[in-house]
Amino acid sequence: MMRIPDWFMHFRNLRTRLLVWYFFLAVSTTGMAVWVTRHIYCNRLYDQAEAALAEEVERFQRTADPWTSHQLTSVETAALFDQVLTNYIPVDNEFILTFVNGEFYQSSHPVPEWLQHNSDIMSQWANLKTSETHFLQDSGQTIFYMAEPLLVGDEIKGVFVAIEDKTVAYQSGTGAIGLVLNVSVGVLGLFFVVAWITAGRLLKPLRLMNQTARQITESDMTQRIPIQGTDEITAVTVTFNEMLDRLEAAFDGQQEFLKDVSHELRTPITVIQGQLETLTYRPEKQPETIALITNELQQMNRLVNDLLLLTKAEHPDFLMLKPEDLDWLTEELYLKARSFTPDRDWRLEAKGLYPATMDRQRFSQAVMNLVQNAVRHTQSGDTIALGSAVTDDTLRFWVRDTGEGIAAADQAKIFERFTRATNNNRQFEGAGLGLSIVNAIAQAHGGRVELSSKPGEGATFTLIFPLEPLANGLDLHESHPNCRRQPTYR
Repeated sequence: MMRIPDWFMHFRNLRTRLLVWYFFLAVSTTGMAVWVTRHIYCNRLYDQAEAALAEEVERFQRTADPWTSHQLTSVETAALFDQVLTNYIPVDNEFILTFVNGEFYQSSHPVPEWLQHNSDIMSQWANLKTSETHFLQDSGQTIFYMAEPLLVGDEIKGVFVAIEDKTVAYQSGTGAIGLVLNVSVGVLGLFFVVAWITAGRLLKPLRLMNQTARQITESDMTQRIPIQGTDEITAVTVTFNEMLDRLEAAFDGQQEFLKDVSHELRTPITVIQGQLETLTYRPEKQPETIALITNELQQMNRLVNDLLLLTKAEHPDFLMLKPEDLDWLTEELYLKARSFTPDRDWRLEAKGLYPATMDRQRFSQAVMNLVQNAVRHTQSGDTIALGSAVTDDTLRFWVRDTGEGIAAADQAKIFERFTRATNNNRQFEGAGLGLSIVNAIAQAHGGRVELSSKPGEGATFTLIFPLEPLANGLDLHESHPNCRRQPTYR
C-alpha cells in the first residue's frame, strides 16, 4: 500500500485547509489586482503618448500640405523639414526625427545614444512606406513613436517620426506597483500568522468537543465543553452540551429503569422458583401451587406489556390521531367504567360538546387506568365521577373520587415508574406503572396530567390535551351535528 506523505496529512486538518484556501484566495486576489493595475497604468501611458504624437503628426501634415502640390526635390524636402522643426515647440521627453531619401536628416533634439546604436530601427524608419504607430522597449528604454511618410504623388520623399520617451514614467509606475506587490506579500504573510492564531482560537471549541466525546464513557458522562463567546461555534457547543445532558439523563434513566425492572421481576421469579422447589415435597398442594404460579405469571405478563407500552410511547408512531366526538366518547368511557364494580357511586358530571383529535384507544386506556386507580383507593359507596369539557382550545377530562386521597409527599413522584402511593402505612397493589402510562399517553398527545388531592378528601386526576378542532366551521360553543345534549348520568 502506498504511504501517504506526512505533509499531506496536515491538509486533513480543518484549520490548515481553511487557511490555505483563504491564503490562496487572498494571494490570487492581490496578484490579479496588481496585474490589472499595471495593465491600466501602461494603457494610460500609451493613450497619453498616442494623443501627443497624433497632434505632432497632424501639425506636420498641415505644414506639408502646401508643399505636396508639386513634385519636391531633395532640397525642397529638406527645407520643408527645416520649417517643421523650426515651428516645433519642444516638450519634455518628446523629440522628432526626419529622414530624406532613406537617410537620417535632422532631429529636434540630439539623438539619444541608445538610438544611435540601434541602426535597425533607424533604417526601418528611413525606409518606411506607410504610417506606423508602435510601442517599443529596447535597451531599457520605453518609447512610443508615430511615423508618417511624406508622400508626393506615388513617391516617398521623406519620413517624419515623432517619439515620446516614457521610460521614466514607466519605470516609476512599475516600480511603485512592484513595491505595492512586495508590501502586499509581507502583509499577507502577517495576515496568515494572525489568521492561524485566530483560527486556532475559533476552532478550540471543536477540539474540546472532540476531546470531550473521546472521554465520555458509560461510567462517566459528566464531561462538558466550556462555553465562551456568542458566535455560531458557541451555539454548536451549547447544542452539544444539551445533547450530552439528554444522553446522560436517558442513560441514567435507562440504568434506573433496568434496576427497577430487575427489582420488580425478582419477587415473582423468587416466588415461582420457591413454589416449584417445594412442589416435589408437597404434591397435595399442586392445584394451589399452580394457581399461585399462574397468578404470578399473569402479573409478570402485565408488567412486561406495560413496560413495552412505555417504550413505545417514545416512538413517533405511538399515536394514530383521528377526530373523535368528545361527548359520545365521554359517555362510552363512563359506561365502561361502571362495569368495574357496581358498589361505587358512579357519576357523569359533564360532557364536552366539541370534536377533538386524539388516539381513541390510547386515550381510553389512560382514562381506564385512572378509573382503576380510583377504584383501588375508594371503598364501597364512595363516589367516582367522570367528566369532560373544552375551554380555551383545550380538552380537559377528569376522574374524581372521594377516597382516602394521596399524601403530599407522594404527589410529586406518583407518576414515576414503579412508584406506589402509600397511605396509612399500607401499600396498594400493582406494579406502579399505571399512572406512568397515563402520563406517557398525555405527553404523547402534547398534554399533561394534573393532580389535585388531599388525604381523606379524595383525588382528582385531569387529563389536559391541546384541542385540534376540525375545519368544519362550527362555533366553539355549538355541539357537533352528530352529537346531542344528554342529561348528566348519576
